[in-house]
Amino acid sequence: MRLFAIAVVGLIASSASSALRRGDLVVYCSAPEDRCGATAQAFKAKTGVNVSVVRKSSSEALAQIRAEADDPRGDIWWGGESSLHLEAATGDLTEPYQSPMLWQLHSWAVSFANQSDFRSVGISAEILGYRLNTSLLAGREAAEPRCWSDLVKLGLKGQVQMDEPGSSAASFVILATLVQLMGEERAFEYLGALHRNVGLYAVPAAPPGHASAGVAPVEVALLPGNNPVAAPHKLVVPCEGTGFEIGSMSIIRGTKNIINAEMWYDWALSGEAQEIALKVRADQIPSNRSANISPQVRNLVDSKLIDYDFVRYGAAIERNRLLKKWLETIALQPESRR
Repeated sequence: MRLFAIAVVGLIASSASSALRRGDLVVYCSAPEDRCGATAQAFKAKTGVNVSVVRKSSSEALAQIRAEADDPRGDIWWGGESSLHLEAATGDLTEPYQSPMLWQLHSWAVSFANQSDFRSVGISAEILGYRLNTSLLAGREAAEPRCWSDLVKLGLKGQVQMDEPGSSAASFVILATLVQLMGEERAFEYLGALHRNVGLYAVPAAPPGHASAGVAPVEVALLPGNNPVAAPHKLVVPCEGTGFEIGSMSIIRGTKNIINAEMWYDWALSGEAQEIALKVRADQIPSNRSANISPQVRNLVDSKLIDYDFVRYGAAIERNRLLKKWLETIALQPESRR
């Protein structure tokens, strides 16, 4: 665990407990460390409020918030997977709050806030689609895929890479999207056909960004991803529509600094705050419609998105059921059926 505080003179070692006594703000941050620090610095400069940032993964942050439920040490949980923010919301670990900034947000962020009963809100999104390596696709029987239906064509046998749906909450978006888009029965028929074209199911231990490194002609992934997009690579959003993952934010229930927590919450939804992502190359779609964005993100903003049900497909019971079905009916198919 790394802990750092933002003060007038810069980064000074601190602790959540000392910040709690001073009435400053304690932020559990599940975004990349450089974005956590830059955002805290900007908030301090804007408001004069000292910020102590504790960097944790989404699962670590949720575990700490749950462990501290009777005596909260944090005020804000900023960044992290939507499903775990919803788990905190349903467990009454976060506070309901309707920010006056909601009207400035994209519809997907407002929809997520509604689904969480306003205990969380979207601060950024990544869109499910494909990263293509056009040089590796050149000369193959299949044209560049533009739709989900294109990924199951014979010319792409062994040429598709995707994350194993059970490897992370974010990778589960692939499975949940297809079920919502097609219906469960047809989605699993589709996944069976797609399985024959998948040459690699990546897991977190695998090297990231295989398609951008030239390994896979087609990578199914959350876009834009961490790798810059330049020829021969391009990003494609499926023509039928697609799902997405949301980076989220919540106020921790029982915060002793509710005024500062709400101040952070409102400010973090502003275009000014969300543009900080550009400075640290965290290329995602900001939830504020007015925020400046990079050219590669601009092409994703108007993507055709499904009305993603984060509550249903973020629930552990439904997630585990679908993953078990995928494992038994798709992943464990005999090689002869591929």
